[in-house]
Amino acid sequence: MAAERVINFSAGPAVLPDQVLETAQKEMFDWHGAGMGVMEMSHRGKEFGAIINHARDQLRSLLSVPDNYKILFLQGGGTAQFASVPLNLMKGTTTTVLEGKVKRQG
Repeated sequence: MAAERVINFSAGPAVLPDQVLETAQKEMFDWHGAGMGVMEMSHRGKEFGAIINHARDQLRSLLSVPDNYKILFLQGGGTAQFASVPLNLMKGTTTTVLEGKVKRQG
């Protein structure tokens, strides 16, 4: 890898070890002999199913999540939660007040 790396102290992404980046680079073209990279796979295919199941099992173990809880992998980041949280908490219809940062971003 590069001889001189920048260290990122900002919020969000962090520095990854060279070995991790090199593995990701190699697997970008061929994930464990599948003949394609993860980004090329169908999210319904058996290869990706194995990846997501492994990630779920590792997360459950790491965080001690009981078996009676579901682990969901959702896209959208924090902004998607603007709708998710109220929708999960409401019963029937609701009125939402948008104010400040939420109003500008959501």
